[in-house]
Amino acid sequence: MNVLVYLVPLALGLGLTGLFTFLWALRSGQYSDVDGAALRVLSDDDLQETQETQETQETEDRRGLA
Repeated sequence: MNVLVYLVPLALGLGLTGLFTFLWALRSGQYSDVDGAALRVLSDDDLQETQETQETQETEDRRGLA
């Protein structure tokens, strides 16, 4: 039972540390754009840039050969 003298304050301290860290994250705007990352994964912007780059290179190759 003597170990509870150490474990209860330790558990309360860790819990309060987690709570304060969470509140700090809320105030600093860490959760302001929750859907942004999820929607960025679904966008095909990088694929369009790759296709445009390939088309540009093919056009330049045709001009160089002609």
